[in-house]
Amino acid sequence: MLKFVLNDAATCVRSNVREFSLNALRLLPHLPQLSPYDVNLQLRENEFVYNFPVDGIVRSYETNQLGSNSPCEDSRTEASLLHRNGFICGIFDGHGGAACGQVVSKRLLRYVSAATLPRQVLREQMKQNCNSQSFLKCHNDNVDFVNEIKPIYEHSFQKYIKQLTQTPQRDVSSELVHAFLQLDEALSHEALATIDVRTMGVALSGAVACLVHLEGLQLHVASTGDCGAVLGVLDPQTNQWHPKKLNVEHNVDNMAEVKRILDEHPKEEHETAIRNGRLLSQLAPLRAFGDYRYKWSLDIMQKKVVPLIGEQAMAPNYYTPPYLTARPDVQQHELSINDKFLVIASDGLWDFLSPSEVVSLVGEHINSKKILEPMRLPEGNPTLQQISDQLAERKAGLTRKPIDQNAATHLIRHALGATDYGIEHSKISYYLSLPKDVVRLYRDDITITVIYFNTEHIAGLRDAQPPAPAA
Repeated sequence: MLKFVLNDAATCVRSNVREFSLNALRLLPHLPQLSPYDVNLQLRENEFVYNFPVDGIVRSYETNQLGSNSPCEDSRTEASLLHRNGFICGIFDGHGGAACGQVVSKRLLRYVSAATLPRQVLREQMKQNCNSQSFLKCHNDNVDFVNEIKPIYEHSFQKYIKQLTQTPQRDVSSELVHAFLQLDEALSHEALATIDVRTMGVALSGAVACLVHLEGLQLHVASTGDCGAVLGVLDPQTNQWHPKKLNVEHNVDNMAEVKRILDEHPKEEHETAIRNGRLLSQLAPLRAFGDYRYKWSLDIMQKKVVPLIGEQAMAPNYYTPPYLTARPDVQQHELSINDKFLVIASDGLWDFLSPSEVVSLVGEHINSKKILEPMRLPEGNPTLQQISDQLAERKAGLTRKPIDQNAATHLIRHALGATDYGIEHSKISYYLSLPKDVVRLYRDDITITVIYFNTEHIAGLRDAQPPAPAA
């Protein structure tokens, strides 16, 4: 149980990963060199690709995960929305153990899918004895909650959707915020009502989240914590890729977030509420699910938690809780034909690569993959010269043939192995050979989902929109 409530010691000493890792790697004793085959096996172990069979706004997505913690504290979930044409996915980065991230990754999408459904449809589904899995179809989800816990979570969900049917429909952004907060509140209620070691473990560990909700042309990104989302935009005139950030991280680099927290507590606590770049000198993300040792009242901590866990459950200088919230910031974006893909990832990727670098790498990967597709002649009656030019272009493109067909793997390979002179195999081998008891000092868990948009479908939807009223 202790692992759920004590922050990972490795997290507390980790500094800027890009600089620290490169310097520290030089000081490591010699590690066995992995072969390219072994490197590929490890990098591709958790690859997944899903191509949508029905013509829609999302053409496909690719995802991958490379763990550092054991077990890996990152989780990810992707699903199609039922009863309408839509897509939803999320990445969840746990801390203080994997429990909270694993639970939230499965439950949050269910809450959001119900909340964004028209209320009349939701009421009709409730008449048919719907459950928490009635509103979405998950992809690549092969595990479920244990039988002892499943009824507890289902009861909370039924209570939530009953509440939804009794309230007016809100806009999508407001529904996302409400779903985040209601699920987080359920984690607290379940832990205090049952005093079960499992529900308490979920409430006392924590997780940050980045969730994507896509319906029609409307893309919403709800983020709490320090995961990241960036849109890949192609300039049709210059043929250059440009990044568009769709979230703001909640950490000490976000001065507005620091000010928000300090304003919520007495001036006497301004030296202790955030210290050494961490909330109460312990927690790096400034918003998160769970982590109720930073949210519960002093009375609850003393009566419910300390007898179960011990005094170490109390954070230092814990005077005026709550210090933490799961409330997300939500950004809305209407897709255009220039929006080609979206990348969401845990902070393990952003420790190594900037949003601009990520978009450039995925854009180059898209271009280089074109040579793997069957050759298609130009429409009409192409000349021999046009065919010759096309063949020459494909031949030249062979030098850019990607090592990985999965873009998420492509990003992980560059995160671990990129140098000024290209990908360095020995560098990746070092990162993958590090002993389990020290690897967390050099890199975090990395989880990535790359979502590809269907440009033709976007164009059709935009053409079908009514013209804007004259000013």
